[in-house]
Amino acid sequence: MTLVLSAPEVATKLESHFPDSIVESREESLVVKSESLLDIASFLKAAPEYDFNYLTHITAIDYNSYFEVVYQLTSTVHNNSLVMKVRIDERNNPVMPSMVNLWRGADFQEREIYDLFGIEFEGHPNLKRIFLWEGFPGYPLRKG
Repeated sequence: MTLVLSAPEVATKLESHFPDSIVESREESLVVKSESLLDIASFLKAAPEYDFNYLTHITAIDYNSYFEVVYQLTSTVHNNSLVMKVRIDERNNPVMPSMVNLWRGADFQEREIYDLFGIEFEGHPNLKRIFLWEGFPGYPLRKG
């Protein structure tokens, strides 16, 4: 079992490196701006005090008025974990950066989210449907 890091403490550290990049932080998770996601994720992976070398999972949630993409990061070196989220307000054309270049394990998970929610991951090397056939109308996990 990993030790869950305090998201407000991590957010404070991130704000010192990336001003205005944190939307909110609660004890169990932090929400970052989509445009800061790659920089923050790269920092959390490379910084020796965090060393989040493993992307445990990615999922998405449809809250009707916005989407949220949730990342669970794990450090196998420090035995720590952190939940990081990104909100996407644009429902007609939701786009955010891909994490495949940082964590190869993001590949199929981003494709699954694309297939079921229609969220595009910019920079993904092979973003195509993984469960449903090409031409399937719509995205089954969208609420509206």
